[in-house]
Amino acid sequence: MANEPGKPDFSNVKSGASSTAPAPAPKPDFSNVRSGVESTAPIVEPPPPPEMETYTVVKGDTLSKIAKHFYGNANKWRPIFEANTDQLDNPDRIKPGQVLKIPAKS
Repeated sequence: MANEPGKPDFSNVKSGASSTAPAPAPKPDFSNVRSGVESTAPIVEPPPPPEMETYTVVKGDTLSKIAKHFYGNANKWRPIFEANTDQLDNPDRIKPGQVLKIPAKS
């Protein structure tokens, strides 16, 4: 096609886009990332459990009487029972001579 006088000549124009802006940065590579938690804080051991006292059951004792003696409240018998389930099946059946563990007051 011939160039007509007075009309622009675009025959040397190339298609496509170009920019002077820098190329975008490559996407970060996280393929070597591992999950987990680490800390430099020292490991703090929990305090030792309070020492348990023991009590030897005598004739006429009940867990309520023993609770009243150690805790000042007869209704606090349950912790004594729970601490001694290795030898007690029933809180109403304690026997003279049994050595019961008495948990610290809470």
